[in-house]
Amino acid sequence: MQIEPSLYTVKAVFILDSDGNRLLSKYYDTELYPSMKEQKNFEKNVFNKTHKADNEIAFVEGMTIVYKCSIDLFFYVVGSAQENEVGNVIFLTHRKNVERRCLLDNMDGVFLVVDEIIDGGVILESDPQQVIQKVNYRADENPLSEQSVAQVRSYTRTHTPCNVTLHV
Repeated sequence: MQIEPSLYTVKAVFILDSDGNRLLSKYYDTELYPSMKEQKNFEKNVFNKTHKADNEIAFVEGMTIVYKCSIDLFFYVVGSAQENEVGNVIFLTHRKNVERRCLLDNMDGVFLVVDEIIDGGVILESDPQQVIQKVNYRADENPLSEQSVAQVRSYTRTHTPCNVTLHV
């Protein structure tokens, strides 16, 4: 049986803490684990098989899993058994040691980075400098978090409630 090549190489990306609790997850193959319960069971199974291992690649439930541990976090990228380039992504997103608190404090940026690297299971970018440049550009163009709150406060001070419109 010959398998057709595909751009859709990433099945899922998730980050777990040192206890195996989910901090971030994105599943690109909706048929793989369609329910939240199935996803969490898969993540727990992966964590149990990898959290004490020194390897960076595992095969779990017919999936190739590339992972990296950083202080109190585990970064995982899941691909089909035939994939080998999925490994590029995990090392891109994990150049320095990251702590759980830092990750949680910058979760909006983490989502941006993941979205810049992978779109719908397709690896878009593997150059760390390009990803950082794009994420910084997006953050400057579309202010996040505190900047947005400040803008909203400023706007609501100068406009009456009947004149306020929501722009999405």
